[in-house]
Amino acid sequence: MNSLTHNIEVRNTRLEDIGPIIELSIGVYPGAPPWTAAQLECHLSVFPEGQFVAIELTSGHVVGAAASLIVLWDDYNMQASWREFTDQGTFRNHNPMRGRTLYGAEVMVRPSLHGFGIGKALYRARRELAERLGLLRIRAGARLRGYHKFAGTLTPEEYVMKVVRGQIGDPTLSFQLRQGFQVLAVVRDYLRHDPESLGHAAVIEWINAQVASPEDYGWRDPRFEADAKTVVSGSDVTMA
Repeated sequence: MNSLTHNIEVRNTRLEDIGPIIELSIGVYPGAPPWTAAQLECHLSVFPEGQFVAIELTSGHVVGAAASLIVLWDDYNMQASWREFTDQGTFRNHNPMRGRTLYGAEVMVRPSLHGFGIGKALYRARRELAERLGLLRIRAGARLRGYHKFAGTLTPEEYVMKVVRGQIGDPTLSFQLRQGFQVLAVVRDYLRHDPESLGHAAVIEWINAQVASPEDYGWRDPRFEADAKTVVSGSDVTMA
């Protein structure tokens, strides 16, 4: 394990972290609209437990962040966009009374620190939250960051199948597969105007085995099933 991992603390986001998170998002998504202060304040208002930052203890800098909300999955279509699942990025659709799905709206890590375990630590915090709240699962849209390199020869579905089988490494999806997620579907127009994914994402799922029944595993598309021995490659994620 890299020594930097021991110099990182993951904790819940605070109001004073909003400015650094905005700066982080500008570095992670150059040329794209960053998170706004109003959106991040809304996240803390509706679901403070679901928001995390990774702090480098030596410097005190925010080097990673994760944002999530609870949704009633039946309120949405599997092909819904990021904007629909997050109510335009505000999380005002957070539904802790009826929802059993923790929706991962964002995970980002400072690009210069990919591969140092920060993404793993943020995902661990998110899984622990789902277990603590007794939620059935975590679902998210994994933007297909490497798809633009293969768009001329592969459909998004073919690309995801190759990533799942370890034939192609995707910077986001490969990492998430290593964190125990499975692919349920491929969504087109999930993130509009994203030049890397061309708008495409994979719907991914992690099941909380502490509360799941056999029926809860029935959503899997056999096209996206990975062999248990498949080894996938990739670094820390920049979008959940």
